[in-house]
Amino acid sequence: MKPMALKLVSELLKNSRKSDREIAKKLRISQPTVSRMRNALEREGVIQEYTIVPDFTKLGYEIAAISCVRAKVRTDYMERAKKWVQKHPNIVLMAKAEGSGKNGVMVSLHKNYTEFSKFVTETQADWQDDIETYDTMLISLQGQVVRAFSLRTLADDVQVQGE
Repeated sequence: MKPMALKLVSELLKNSRKSDREIAKKLRISQPTVSRMRNALEREGVIQEYTIVPDFTKLGYEIAAISCVRAKVRTDYMERAKKWVQKHPNIVLMAKAEGSGKNGVMVSLHKNYTEFSKFVTETQADWQDDIETYDTMLISLQGQVVRAFSLRTLADDVQVQGE
């Protein structure tokens, strides 16, 4: 990726609400150039969406769960997983993975332990023929969090790589 495009991505990671005019001033290029670059990055899939990162506890979530699984890989596995995850908006990431004898990972948010427990029971019932092992680490979102989830922290790394 070209250095100026990386700088644009860096600025958007810091604050995606910035106008193209504000970004152009910061990057010392024209606003139409920023708009063209932004549109190209969207078309190429580099920029997939613009969203906020809320304080999850203020939305009522107490727990984040990182679940690692060892699943039997079947031909329709990914298609089935895509359909299944669409029914669960509390899943913020689900992907193939590797390490520690596992081949899948899922990150989910839960309002409380009871909700999490129901989620695990449902997950294991839905995937009982496919999951060999299922391990989860729970994170208290109200506990001692050193760095809360944010993509803003990547902004400087993205910019450094482009220079």
